[in-house]
Amino acid sequence: MGPTSHQISAWVKNIFGISKVGHGGTLDPRVTGVLPMAFNNTARLLSVFLYFSKEYVGVMRLHHDVQLKHIQRVVDEFIGPIYQLPPIRSAVKRQIRVRTIYSLKILEQNKRDIMFKVESEAGTYIRSLANDIGLVLGKGAHLQELRRTRSGTFLEKDSVTLHDLKDAVAFWKDNEDDTELRKCVMPMEILFNGLPKVIIQDSAVDAICHGADLAIPGIIQFDDIPQKGKPVAILSQKGEGIALGENIMATNEILDSDSGIAVRPIRVLMPPGTYQKGWKSKNK
Repeated sequence: MGPTSHQISAWVKNIFGISKVGHGGTLDPRVTGVLPMAFNNTARLLSVFLYFSKEYVGVMRLHHDVQLKHIQRVVDEFIGPIYQLPPIRSAVKRQIRVRTIYSLKILEQNKRDIMFKVESEAGTYIRSLANDIGLVLGKGAHLQELRRTRSGTFLEKDSVTLHDLKDAVAFWKDNEDDTELRKCVMPMEILFNGLPKVIIQDSAVDAICHGADLAIPGIIQFDDIPQKGKPVAILSQKGEGIALGENIMATNEILDSDSGIAVRPIRVLMPPGTYQKGWKSKNK
């Protein structure tokens, strides 16, 4: 049994000597792989992982012998929206919910052990997926091993170990050299990778920092025009992360209008006063 995600967060807190560390998507103690983490105020951004898919490589053990062609036929039935009941030991309420399997491939078979690769919607329980495949096969199955190889845009090849992190922090403190630390810790804006981005006027930044909605006149450009009701990253002209927002106007409305509210902030990151106030108070 390995450490829990909560334990890893506690260790990272201790390594840096900070009070707040969050993680993007809990890993079971028996699961390894990618676990994005964020510090202090940036931890508020971790909700962005609810919008991103995740990728796993796992080993499913069948309880009886089954021909590969039959396994493949059943596995294909699980691609698309599926119903899931979270396991008894889970952090959410046990009720039927729908999750989407974007791809599910068998990589290798060794007798009753099936190695597979799956890309799924956030919140999908891969352990339940393996159990359900066994039920449909009529032979039973359980998850033997699981490794998360991608979470959103974060890849396994870019991950670092806790030992690497601790060494990098020690080298930074002892030698005042942050070269290795910069390989482990990235700017908070990287959490916006994979999201549509809206660049705004400098005069609109402080209003957003105070929680105001973003009106069309404050927009300079869209990096990728978001869909209505979808998340969007609000950035300054320098590429600084200001807030995570929700697009509340349809694309054609934004392009065809000169006024109106386009984006509503969900999580504000930049402290008020970072940019000069460019709006007038109603009390003055």
